[in-house]
Amino acid sequence: MPDRIDAVFRALANPCRRELADRLYAENGQTLGELCVGLEMTRQAVTQHLSILEEAGLVTTVWHGREKLHYLNPMPLQEVADRWIGKFERSRVRLLADLKSRLEGGGE
Repeated sequence: MPDRIDAVFRALANPCRRELADRLYAENGQTLGELCVGLEMTRQAVTQHLSILEEAGLVTTVWHGREKLHYLNPMPLQEVADRWIGKFERSRVRLLADLKSRLEGGGE
């Protein structure tokens, strides 16, 4: 799992790849041509960025006839959230529960 999380961080470290992920979040199931619209990158550069996102598990593809559709996969992001964000939230939730208990008179 650490290797996968490292791959997610590496993939998202690049602003172009974050832009592609944002575009897929806004409209999932886009072709390469659709993703290239409005970007100041060559089609080949977009393909390379998508490949890195795919290797990290952040993008999956499905062939629909002759079209290759790209979809955002949120599971690797959830793994990052669970490992790096969730542990900080747990302590906050515990503090809020303790505060609630004290305010209600049960924590004295």
